[in-house]
Order: sequence, then structure tokens, then C-alpha cells
Amino acid sequence: MNICITGALGHIGSRLIRNLSIPSLNRVYLVDNFLTQRYASLFDLPSGVNYCFQEMDILSKEMESIIRDCNVLIHLAAVTNAEVSFQNKDLVNKVNRKGLENVAQFCAKYNCSLIFPSTTSVYGVQTGLVDENCKDSDLRPQSPYAESKLYGEKLLQSLSQNNNLKFVTFRLGTIFGYSIGMRFHTAVNKFIWQASMGEGITVWKTALNQKRPYCGLNDCINAINYVIDKQVFDCQIYNIVTVNLTVKDILDVIKEYIPDIRIKFVDSPIMNQLSYNVSNKKSLECGITYHDNLKDSIRETINKLRNVNYSIIKQNL
Repeated sequence: MNICITGALGHIGSRLIRNLSIPSLNRVYLVDNFLTQRYASLFDLPSGVNYCFQEMDILSKEMESIIRDCNVLIHLAAVTNAEVSFQNKDLVNKVNRKGLENVAQFCAKYNCSLIFPSTTSVYGVQTGLVDENCKDSDLRPQSPYAESKLYGEKLLQSLSQNNNLKFVTFRLGTIFGYSIGMRFHTAVNKFIWQASMGEGITVWKTALNQKRPYCGLNDCINAINYVIDKQVFDCQIYNIVTVNLTVKDILDVIKEYIPDIRIKFVDSPIMNQLSYNVSNKKSLECGITYHDNLKDSIRETINKLRNVNYSIIKQNL
């Protein structure tokens, strides 16, 4: 089996390419345009895997020859910072919409199955427990980023009906967990970075006690490996969520290792007013399992930063 991973050097990709557990794996194409210059993600890759790195934009016509040689495309390339996406609408449209259109059409043309990471942010403002059966009319994404992911979901459904594309969509909770290519713009990781640097932790004014879905990085990677191994390309949407937490829940864990954190409440263009839980029941019934633990993940990430500000972090990691 040959696979291609776009955005291969990013937060998810840099961990995934070190933890592929796919039988009969032959070649792994790693596609990244170095927009965020994460060269270090290519250091010390495991031996025994036939990697082929390509510095390439996903809008390139050269993607066709790669996808033609692949059985599965894992499409991780995306502009993912939801809050900043308000200022980067043109880039979000180019990468998240046009880029997906380009690779998805090649996948349909060459019978290459596609894994598409969407986001639980497509649910937008909700109440109570929500799942994949939520009506389209009830999906209210709150940012250009989330809107682009909902667009992608509908695009793939259309290509499946009209061009026989085989795919699976993951609505991922906010990712937490260490990888060599990680960034620090999403909730858990951003809070860890700010606390480790002795900065005030910036929390949206409405968010402290609102519950939101999160996904451990290992759980995300295990789900990707599982659907490839079991060939779960059923053109369905699955919530991939480890746990639903409030911001206060997260900060309480960080305080165990960095007790003197300061919270700064800030305004944000994304100001959801309601708490909601996202159900992972459908993915569990499919056979996907969850084992990540928030406390262990936070401890691991803080431990990686322990010597940056030695006096700030408790030495009982």
C-alpha cells in the first residue's frame, strides 16, 4: 500500500509519520510546503519505512502524479488557526477550499481513498449533547476556518455521489498532545506555553466554564491507522473526541505543575455563548478506541519545556 500525507510536518502529521501501523505499507509520500518551516519534523524518521518527501503546495498539478500512485490520501494540510482566520480569509479559501478541491478530485479520478480531518467547530453554537446526526440547518460554524471545513464535508459528499469518491471525515476535537511539529495556537497547548513562559493565560471572556470537545493526539493517530487498516471508507462522518472539558478543567491540571498561573480574560471574534458536549458514540461503535489522558499529556508537554523557565515549573514532573 502507498499512502500520501499532506501537511505531513505539522502537529498531527509529524507524530503520525512516526507512528504508522498499516500492514503492507510500501511507500509514504510526505507533502508539505514549509509554510511554517517545520524542518525539524523530518529529523530522525524511523527506519524501515520508504518515505518520499516532496516540498509542494497542495494546489500544484504535481499532486496528480503522487495521488495516482497512492491507495490512501491523509489530507492534513490546512490553515487551522480559527481565531486568526478572520484576518486570513483569502488564505483559508485558497488552502482549505481550493486545496481540498484539487486533491479530492484527483482522489476520485484515481480511486484513492481520502481521510479528511474536519472539526467539531462546525457545530458552532449548540446546547447539550450533539452528534453526527445534527441537521445541516443546525450547524453554525463561528469562524472562516470552521466554515471552510463544513464546505469540505459537503464537497466530499458531492464527489462521493457524483464521482464515486471513497472517503471518511473526522470531526476532530481540539487536538492536545506533544509532537515535534506542534504549534501553540489551540487551547490546551497555548495555555501550556503561556504558563511555561510565565505569561498570563489568555482566556476568552465567555469560555472559562463552557464545555468543549478535545482530542488527544495519540487517539487521533490511532483513529487514522484504524480506518486505513479496516478500510472504513464508508463516506461517513465521525466525531473523534477523547473528552469534553471546560477551560477551568484544563487550567486546574496545568496548576498542578505550574501553580502560579495568571489568567487574562480577552475578547475574541469567536464568542460562543453556550456549552455543549460532542458525542463519540458513533466512532466507538465503529471500533475506534480512546486512551489519551489529559493530565499525562499536559505533564509530557510541560516536561519538554521544563528547562526554558526552570524556576516556574514544579520539578515533580
